[in-house]
Amino acid sequence: MSAEEASPLRSASRVAPEDRLAIGISFGNSNSSIAYTFDDRVEVIANEDGDRQIPTVLSYVDGEEYYGQQAKNFLVRNPKNTVAYFKDLLGRDFAAIDPTYCHASAHPQEANGAVAFTIIDKAGEPVSGDSDETKPADPSTVPVHDIATRYLRRLVGSASDYLGRKVTSAVISVPSNFVDAQRQAIVKAADAANLEILQLISDPAAIAAAYTARIDAEANSSDTAGADQQKDKVLLVLDLGGTRSDATVLISSAGMATVLAAVHDYEFVGAALDKVLIDHFAKEFAKKNKGVDPRENARSLAKLRLEAEATKKALSLGTNASFSVESLADGIDFTSTINRVRYETLARPVFEGINRLAAEAVKKAGLDPLEIDVVLLSGGSAHTPRIAVNMSTLFGEHASVVAPSTVPSATNPSELQARGAALQANLVRDFDAEEIEQSAHSAVSTVQHTSLAVGVIATPLSVGADGETEVFTPIILAESAVPVRRAILLAGPKEGGDVLLRFAEGSTHVHTIAPPKKEAKTEADDNSDDEDDSDFDSDDDDEEEQRKKGWKVQGLLAEAALRGVKAGAKIEVAISIRADMAVSFTAREVGGKAAVRGSF
Repeated sequence: MSAEEASPLRSASRVAPEDRLAIGISFGNSNSSIAYTFDDRVEVIANEDGDRQIPTVLSYVDGEEYYGQQAKNFLVRNPKNTVAYFKDLLGRDFAAIDPTYCHASAHPQEANGAVAFTIIDKAGEPVSGDSDETKPADPSTVPVHDIATRYLRRLVGSASDYLGRKVTSAVISVPSNFVDAQRQAIVKAADAANLEILQLISDPAAIAAAYTARIDAEANSSDTAGADQQKDKVLLVLDLGGTRSDATVLISSAGMATVLAAVHDYEFVGAALDKVLIDHFAKEFAKKNKGVDPRENARSLAKLRLEAEATKKALSLGTNASFSVESLADGIDFTSTINRVRYETLARPVFEGINRLAAEAVKKAGLDPLEIDVVLLSGGSAHTPRIAVNMSTLFGEHASVVAPSTVPSATNPSELQARGAALQANLVRDFDAEEIEQSAHSAVSTVQHTSLAVGVIATPLSVGADGETEVFTPIILAESAVPVRRAILLAGPKEGGDVLLRFAEGSTHVHTIAPPKKEAKTEADDNSDDEDDSDFDSDDDDEEEQRKKGWKVQGLLAEAALRGVKAGAKIEVAISIRADMAVSFTAREVGGKAAVRGSF
């Protein structure tokens, strides 16, 4: 991970490296996760209830504190003493917050310009020594900072119980657009929970790290180990959470993640998909029960919301789902069903908004959709098959869309952030706090990098090379941090001979190929078209295939020749760029004598 993806350390809690037990935490506004690295194997830790995605909710009943799914269930029966969706309120002035998602739980209050919650978090006191009656406790005004501290303390407690040792330290992932005040508020809350913060890393960096680790593990276990590991890739990380969606374009190069562009959205989110189902079933209930709208009652709406979320998850796994709520409104039970096609039709505006978000990020990065190599879906809504299908359509067959519905072996998208944070915790836990802070300091966040790709054009010079096409092959991609070295294997001439190697700079280029001219239609052809509407679809497909991604040579740097390459041999070409931007190259016939070396 690049230094620019980590924030400077300002944690007051300091632990000696030899005493640390460090975990990764994904601290989300809707759900959170905790993970730990066992001998380079990352495991997401379940809490006491067996949940790996732990709702970011606290609830208080008779002085007892509940968290996670237990607390979330109290949104129906005890909403005023249940605090939810508080993470995004940290480090914010009260006048600047959006309390929309808190309307079904404890409402944010202003306390000296900051955000707080008024809840009854203590048990009542006995009226007298001889009576079992208790006097209700007085409400407490609890700052959002303290709420976050209590929640982090519960996460750490669950991790400590699972690991059998006290967790002392953590790396926490946060949204990439969090300002310093918000980041420091999280560090402050962790300090109060006696948790040392080793680093704060951005969510897209954590997601990319988890993805890269999985790819490396798969490559190491296959016969082609290392073949795909060295390839630089352009990633679109689409993080679809409950209350916010983020699209980030990164270049992944040898373990370094360079962010090209990021956009954020608070409208086309998981909660919007829940609302689609809430409105659908509320209207169906009203139609069957004389116009009674369950959305007009707070408890009924809370029941609708919980069941809608469960139904959405069921539709991600199957094509049909049931919706059942006991005593939804006026004591009336409600049961219904919905299929995935109907759901996707109702939710089309949300899906289209997510499509626009992804396209906007690519446009902001100055790229064409055909230049995206991998679309990596993360977050709870990433389980939705329709979103993966839309991404495949938007970015074409050349882009790999990584989601549960497209890659069955893909890592659970709800766990990517926690896994990436745990991997980073494993990397830095043995260093002193000062060393970690220095490595993440902003002074080293900007590094020398290439502006254009550097590659080679290999041209066979033998007589038998007729028909060979000159193609620019990138070796070091644009935006690669230097110093850097890359090597590739090229196919030599089929019949052997000499090969001219021209080293050049290049940039990606999307060009349009003119479609073939259509022959004049006969009357029989017209009739055939009327009988088969699929012709129109094939025409559309042909038009899509006219846009091709390629490389455009921007400047020739050097030339060299390999003499006497054997028939069918492989040629290894390597390019090195030093920190002072000096470039050198080597080329050799694999297993042969032909070799050349130079610089430019």
